[in-house]
Amino acid sequence: MSKKKLLNPKRRSPKRSGTEPAAFDRRGMDKMMTDLHRLLESKEFDSPDEMNAFLQQIVASGQPLPAAAPRTPLEAAQELMYEAFEAAGQRRIELAKEALIVSPDCADAYSLLAEESARSLEEARALYAEGVAAGERALGPDAFAEAAGHFWGVVETRPYMRARAGLAGCLWQLGQHEEAIGHYQEMLRLNPRDNQGVRHLLLNAYLITKDDNAAERLLGEYEGDVSATWLYSGALLLYRQGKGEAKAGLQEALQHNPHVPAYLLGRKRLPRRMPAYTGFGDDSEAMYYAAEAGRLWSETEGALDWLRLLAEL
Repeated sequence: MSKKKLLNPKRRSPKRSGTEPAAFDRRGMDKMMTDLHRLLESKEFDSPDEMNAFLQQIVASGQPLPAAAPRTPLEAAQELMYEAFEAAGQRRIELAKEALIVSPDCADAYSLLAEESARSLEEARALYAEGVAAGERALGPDAFAEAAGHFWGVVETRPYMRARAGLAGCLWQLGQHEEAIGHYQEMLRLNPRDNQGVRHLLLNAYLITKDDNAAERLLGEYEGDVSATWLYSGALLLYRQGKGEAKAGLQEALQHNPHVPAYLLGRKRLPRRMPAYTGFGDDSEAMYYAAEAGRLWSETEGALDWLRLLAEL
């Protein structure tokens, strides 16, 4: 198994030509929440019950939410980004550049350019860093104090969090491991529910940098996680520590996703183009785990032989 670097936390689909249809981009889903938030802000309710009745009426109607007109340059720029997320090829880049003309505080625009127009990791890192700075300007210091702990639940924070995840991924791939880990840690502090899956990248980062104590603490904070990362990397940590629970941990991992060993052991090759999205317990999850954590297993003495032995039982 060849050594792998951790992937960028945003699992990117291949670049598309302008003639291909647009792939689904999850970021566009934020538009519905944005429209709902603006709609509620435009109304006055005497009680929570009245607001809930209004929402139920909207749901029952089956009609799409009315699109509220943007009130600021940043909101206008973000609307362009929602259009970009549904576009394909060069049009996405054009819309992102247009968004930055409308508002230089549009973090999502920098992120999209980092993904689709950057010609090197260094260029992508610089664009993501601009996105982080733009997000900080747009949110202001009060948001970081008031929304810490449930950050992702405030839809306006998401462009910033996406840019910061992209920046951390670039830093990791450029060998700036401590700085990348610092970003992941801060993102989990802001949003411990971890809607972005940052904990998976952080766990493998701890193990690669041999900070087993930090990895053990992180595993304890998300005990209910049954992803391939949590189960396989958790079992590997127990193996490295020489703990008797390692065997049971790996058996649990094998039960939840039996596809992983084939990739870690080199029996199956990773595709040139990774799936756009991944599920739980399936082959796509196994591919991503092997790409992100193959280095861990190959650099841990005896780990692959241990995996081979238990996988063949």
